[in-house]
Amino acid sequence: MRRLIALTRSSIGRKLLMALSGLALLGFVITHLLGNLLVFKGQDALNAYAAWLKDQGPFLWAARLGLVAIFAVHIGTGIRLALANRAARPAAYARGRTSTATSWTARSMWISGIVVLLFVLFHLAHFTFGAVAAEGYDAVDAQGRHDVYSMVVLSFSTPWIAAFYILAMLVLGAHLAHGAFSSFRTLGVHHRNVNTILRGASMLVVALLVLGNVAIPVLVLAGAVPLPPGVSS
Repeated sequence: MRRLIALTRSSIGRKLLMALSGLALLGFVITHLLGNLLVFKGQDALNAYAAWLKDQGPFLWAARLGLVAIFAVHIGTGIRLALANRAARPAAYARGRTSTATSWTARSMWISGIVVLLFVLFHLAHFTFGAVAAEGYDAVDAQGRHDVYSMVVLSFSTPWIAAFYILAMLVLGAHLAHGAFSSFRTLGVHHRNVNTILRGASMLVVALLVLGNVAIPVLVLAGAVPLPPGVSS
C-alpha cells in the first residue's frame, strides 16, 4: 500500500493515473453516446432504456459514485501535473517561446478541461436535476415512464441550448483528440510502427464521438426528431 501511495505521488505515477482515468472516462463517453443515440429510434426505445437504467437501483448508484471518483482523480491529478510542470519550467521559457513540436490541443488541455468540467455541471443541472431549462422534466409517457425522449427534443428545440451543446462537444473532441493518444503512450503503447495507426484510430473514435453527440441537437433543431403526438413545445 505504501508503495502504491508513493507511486501516485511521483510524476510517473500521476501520469499513469491521468492516463487510466482518462481512458475510463472515454469509455463512459462512448457508452453514454450509444444510449443517447436511441433518441433516433423514437420515444419508446429511449424511454425504455432510461427506465432500465433506473431499475438498476444500487448498481446504478455504485456506477455513478465510481464515475464521480474517477472524474475527481482525473481533475485532481491533472491540476497537480500542471502545477508541477509550471514549477519546473524555466521562467524565460514560460514568458517566451513555445515548442513547435507541441500541438495546440496539447497546450490548451487545461482550458478545454475547464470547459468540459463546466459543461458536465450544466449537463447534470439540465437533464439529471432539472434545474436548468426544465421543459418536460416531469413528463411521463403513455406507459408511465419518465419521458426522457420528449425532454431531450423539447430542450434541443431551443436554439441556445442546442448551440451550447454543439460547442461543448467540439471542445470535448479537442480535449480527447490529444488525451486519448497520449494515454496510450503513457501506458507504454508506443512504437514508431504503430504510432500512426494508433493516432489515426484515436482520431477516428473521437471524430465519431463528436459527430454522434452533435448530430442529436442538430437534427432535433432541424425538425428531424419530432415530438410525440400530444406533446407540444
